[in-house]
Amino acid sequence: MPKRSEEMLVDLWMSLLLVWITCVPCVSMTPIIGQSKGTQTGGSAAEASGPGEGQRLLSRAKRGWVWNQMFVLEEFSGPDPILVGRLHTDLDVGGKNIKYVLAGEGAGTIFAINELTGDIHAMKRLDREEKAEYTLTAQVVNADTDEPLEPPSEFIIKVQDINDNPPQFNEGPYRASVPEMSAVGTPVTRVTATDADDPVYGNSARLVYSILEGQPYFSVEPNSGECRIALHGMDREMREEYLVVIQAKDMGGHMGGLSGTTTVTVTLTDINDNPPKFSKSLYEFVIPEDLPVGKMGGKVKANDRDIGENSKSTYSIIEGDDQGMFEIVTDSQTQEGILRLKKPIDYESKRAYTLKVEATNVRSEPSSGAPFKDTATVKIVVEDSDEPPIFFKPVYLLEVNENAPVNTVIGTVTARDPDSTGNCPRRYFIDRHTDLERQFNINVDNGKITLAKPLDRETDTWHNITVTATEVRNHSQISRAIVAIRVMDINDNAPEFATEYEAFLCENGKPGQVIQTVSAVDKDDPIQGHYFDYRLVPEMLNNPNFTIKNNQDNSISVLAKHDTFRRQKQEMYFLPIIVTDNGSPPMSSTNTLTIRVCGCSKDGIVQSCNVEAYVLPIGLSMGALIVFLFLIVVLFVTLRRHKNEPLIIKDDEDVRENIIRYDDEGGGEEDTEAFDIATLQNPDGINGYLPRKDIKPDLQFMPRAGQHSGPNGVDVDEFINVRLHEADNDPTAPPYDSIQIYGYEGRGSIAGSLSSLETASSDSDQNYDYLREWGPRFRRLGELYSVGESDRET
Repeated sequence: MPKRSEEMLVDLWMSLLLVWITCVPCVSMTPIIGQSKGTQTGGSAAEASGPGEGQRLLSRAKRGWVWNQMFVLEEFSGPDPILVGRLHTDLDVGGKNIKYVLAGEGAGTIFAINELTGDIHAMKRLDREEKAEYTLTAQVVNADTDEPLEPPSEFIIKVQDINDNPPQFNEGPYRASVPEMSAVGTPVTRVTATDADDPVYGNSARLVYSILEGQPYFSVEPNSGECRIALHGMDREMREEYLVVIQAKDMGGHMGGLSGTTTVTVTLTDINDNPPKFSKSLYEFVIPEDLPVGKMGGKVKANDRDIGENSKSTYSIIEGDDQGMFEIVTDSQTQEGILRLKKPIDYESKRAYTLKVEATNVRSEPSSGAPFKDTATVKIVVEDSDEPPIFFKPVYLLEVNENAPVNTVIGTVTARDPDSTGNCPRRYFIDRHTDLERQFNINVDNGKITLAKPLDRETDTWHNITVTATEVRNHSQISRAIVAIRVMDINDNAPEFATEYEAFLCENGKPGQVIQTVSAVDKDDPIQGHYFDYRLVPEMLNNPNFTIKNNQDNSISVLAKHDTFRRQKQEMYFLPIIVTDNGSPPMSSTNTLTIRVCGCSKDGIVQSCNVEAYVLPIGLSMGALIVFLFLIVVLFVTLRRHKNEPLIIKDDEDVRENIIRYDDEGGGEEDTEAFDIATLQNPDGINGYLPRKDIKPDLQFMPRAGQHSGPNGVDVDEFINVRLHEADNDPTAPPYDSIQIYGYEGRGSIAGSLSSLETASSDSDQNYDYLREWGPRFRRLGELYSVGESDRET
């Protein structure tokens, strides 16, 4: 017989023995079910007569056992129903006709009672884990009439547990983590198993934990199920993950107990217990000298066996870079040290560098003290490259006078070959994007800058050009320098009035009154500043009307000499003034001041400068002029009211009910048969002939002497006469004078085309030199239109 069956059989016999010992008094001495007045339920009573009448003698009733529960073993599966217990009443004596009735939970389905004997049997196999107890009611009734003989009595049938459920880990499998290098006894996790058996009865639910797999690394506490570190120095870098199998066994772990298992996956988490380590102690790089600043020159890497933040390192240069030529940064993705240039390197100056680089962990464990680090040596060899020429100055400042002749040498720019040979020829050029007007030229061999066109300081004070230098053997090697050319001023502009002055002189002004303050401007910019001298032209020195006074601030005041100025006599005066500067040589110009004579108020406020009011007839006042204009308006209105009404009836006065049907669709401007709108105004003439005004008449007249004929033989005079004849005989035309408008466009012209679009087709050369005499703007226009023979061929 298997071990499982032997264990169940032993438990079954022990349970039966316990039930037998517990229930024998209940079975053999079950309560007596009956009633009697003055007695308690559960006993029998007998009545008897005493010696005297009316007396009752009470006798002590026989008392039965007090009971309330029975037991049945779970999972019993014998061939016959198992006897749970027996009910008995004191009424069941002799051949009394009674029967037992069972009601409540499971009555008739799970539990059955023998009506005659009161035996209760379990009809099915019971499971305590599904239902641990049943509450039922027993009663004795008359077998024939089913009349209750005693009150019902309630009792409980308990299902007695056996060890039929193994422990279970409801939360498994488990995953846990613990830092590497943890001390022995460090808790990892706690596992918990449950047993469905009765924890009160026996040891069926008493669990004990043990490890089946995972020694010697881990241990488990037998009663609590806590998993702990059992081995010192567990290193994640050697082994990161462990699988632990834990068993829970009931019956206190003794033989015959049931068991269940679960797994715990334990992961060792990383701590920073490994320093960074360079893969090589010496790195060598070759860097060309023309490597741009900020570009990478090489890579180094220190490996760290740790992971995550514990493996990250920073790099630094601790020796060999006194001049600060290099820098090293950390690539966050690859954890490499990127060596970059901070300053340009020069093969001709220094050809090798030796650096000492250090890698340091970003994080450090408190127990380890100082952070982990490692060092390596980096040797850098500078490689010679073909470099572009280098100007001695990045910016050149040159000066030239604005009156300098063409081909004047302004200055020289010079570049050298920085290569070790240093003997490569160089060529110089001007970047024409910075000299669109081609004001300057440069000698390609020696870098001398010369003037190509005349300069004007008043137009452009500064000219900023870019000069390039290239090697003859390698045109890709180009360097640039900025040349700022300042145009120095010379006195080549005469001073002139600051604005076009127009002075106003009051008729009632006083002698010596200031008419106008005049100042001058000069386009030149002398170092010592401007000083202007004003004087009247020689022929005006002794004029009787005006004089000038110097204000000592480069301005003058124009004064009146008398107070007899009248508009009727002369309303406008012109005063020419000569202005001279203090340049070398001095420049002067003559400017004319216009002075108008005006009528002013007593306070000197100008009111009118118009002289026309003084040429009106003396006898005609302003009031008479207004009356005269009013009479003209009245006369005009009267004539309009007496005019004859036109024969054409206006739309709002036409009360006739005439319907004019017109449903003909015209053909546009070319349709000469369209309906004439004049029929709508004269319905009586619908059937009559109405001549058209928009086409040439059919009548042709021979031209007479003295008449004018247009192109193609059309007689214009005759055409007009025909139109006049039609207007005179038109019944719809007004009887008074009217305007007849006709349009006729001729063809051709004796003068020919006046368009400038055909100028280019002319074979004759045109001379635009006269435009140069009209000023600087027209001079530029003349240059644009003047096309030389070489340009024309191009």
